[in-house]
Amino acid sequence: MTEIKSEVFGDLQNNCYILTDKETGESALVDCTEDSEKMFSFIDGTSLKYILLTHGHFDHIGGVAAVKEKYGCQVVISQQDSPMTLSSKASLAAYCGLSQEDFTADITVSDGDIITLGNTIIKVMATPGHTKGGVCYIADDNIFTGDTLFFCSCGRTDFPGGSSAEIMQSLKKIASLKGNYNIYPGHDRISTLDFERKNNPYMK
Repeated sequence: MTEIKSEVFGDLQNNCYILTDKETGESALVDCTEDSEKMFSFIDGTSLKYILLTHGHFDHIGGVAAVKEKYGCQVVISQQDSPMTLSSKASLAAYCGLSQEDFTADITVSDGDIITLGNTIIKVMATPGHTKGGVCYIADDNIFTGDTLFFCSCGRTDFPGGSSAEIMQSLKKIASLKGNYNIYPGHDRISTLDFERKNNPYMK
């Protein structure tokens, strides 16, 4: 069984999540917007094993270097988006007049890979479209969708590496999952897969 807590960070109102395996206490931070006391306070008290990055845009990776150094955790990102961790242009930070503290991922993942968090199995689902290497993380009946699937919407595709055709295929892939799931997106409110199948115009 898992426990999830969330907090909103930064000017772009990013959702970051801490997923905890209840039996062992091991935790993973899903996306890491900023290096701040608010972020450290959010993490403190957990046994942080991973930072799971849904993609490599600056507003999802801005605090990774500092958090990795402070807590000694491992950073996970897709192989395709891993160059963004070493380039403020690739992460789009430079285009917003922001600096970036570069870092190297410890683990690069692809579609179908498995990450073990205590007794919890986290499945990696490749969902390109917002970026070439966007992924969702599935744990129990929860999906962390990053900037692929939002409440009644989906991620932008007009950035470098974006593709409207790819994101539509990714949304179909999510919609085809059997059963209902809690949807934890990178921005905006939490939803459920049944609700999105019924109401999201991009999933119909």
